[in-house]
Amino acid sequence: MDPIGLFLLVVAVFLIIVLARSIKIVPQQWNYIIERLGRYRRTLEPGPRLLVPFIDSVRAKVDLRERVVNFPPQPVITEDNLGVQIDTVLYYIITQPTAAVYNIDDYLAGVEQLTTTTLRNVVGAMDLERTLTSREEINSRLATELDKATDKWGLKVTRVELRSIEPPPSIRDAMEKQMRAERDRRAAILNAEGVKRSEILQAEGEQQSAVLRAKGERDAEVLRADGQAKAIQTVFAAIHNAKPTDRLLAYQYLQTLPQIASGDANKVWVIPAELTKTLGTLGNAFGGGDASGGDEEDIEVDTSALKLDDEAAKALEAAQQAASEVKDISTNKKQARNELPPPPA
Repeated sequence: MDPIGLFLLVVAVFLIIVLARSIKIVPQQWNYIIERLGRYRRTLEPGPRLLVPFIDSVRAKVDLRERVVNFPPQPVITEDNLGVQIDTVLYYIITQPTAAVYNIDDYLAGVEQLTTTTLRNVVGAMDLERTLTSREEINSRLATELDKATDKWGLKVTRVELRSIEPPPSIRDAMEKQMRAERDRRAAILNAEGVKRSEILQAEGEQQSAVLRAKGERDAEVLRADGQAKAIQTVFAAIHNAKPTDRLLAYQYLQTLPQIASGDANKVWVIPAELTKTLGTLGNAFGGGDASGGDEEDIEVDTSALKLDDEAAKALEAAQQAASEVKDISTNKKQARNELPPPPA
């Protein structure tokens, strides 16, 4: 190759290198920190940009998107001297790229250390129970303190979350036992409340049932008494209007005798003193005459026309026989009186 061709090749390579170092394309949501001869010159924003080759250089490429950093668990001692492991998650964005590059050597390490110290200050003023139940308060205080401290670094802490709080194993066992006892206590209370409510409802139901049953029985007794009273009044009025004779009453009495004798407990009969008179009346009714005299007319009763059951027929037959005997005795007495001689004069 001749010297001229070699020179042209060298010039072409140099121009390509110069062009490559002169044009920079910055992506969206990125900023490039440019230094000229070791000194800050400017910040390149997204898009194609031109640099002075071999004089301007890119010091840092800064991502402006919100970033998430998960820090490893940190040991923290609470106010009641219990050690816990707290795992935090930090959300931040870079608002000033130059400050993030020139004001601190490694802003991520600085944020991590600042988060650890701030977390220990906040949690150290709380006991374990409050620490476990006050995550929102801890998150808010951490975000406020970190935002103030990182403002000079060109960072803005948007959010801090406690991902986990791990107490010691002994404390976890004690807490589990406490929670189990609390659940058992609540279950026993709920069970007792349910039994109490059930007993109350059952007692109220039995009370209402007894009241309604008593009212029903009372109304039934009242209606039954009213019916019996009306029935008695009707029967009494019917008897009074019919004007029954002694013979009819005596006949009804004899019809009742089989019903009285039908019971198993009826071992002894009490015969009323008026039985003789009753039998005499029946004798006049069924025998055709009067036992005391012949003044009344004889009444013949046709028993074949009566529809009587066996017991009533037997009672009627016994009444007729007794009336016949009474009539015979009365007749014999009359004849004996007639055969007596007259008293002396």
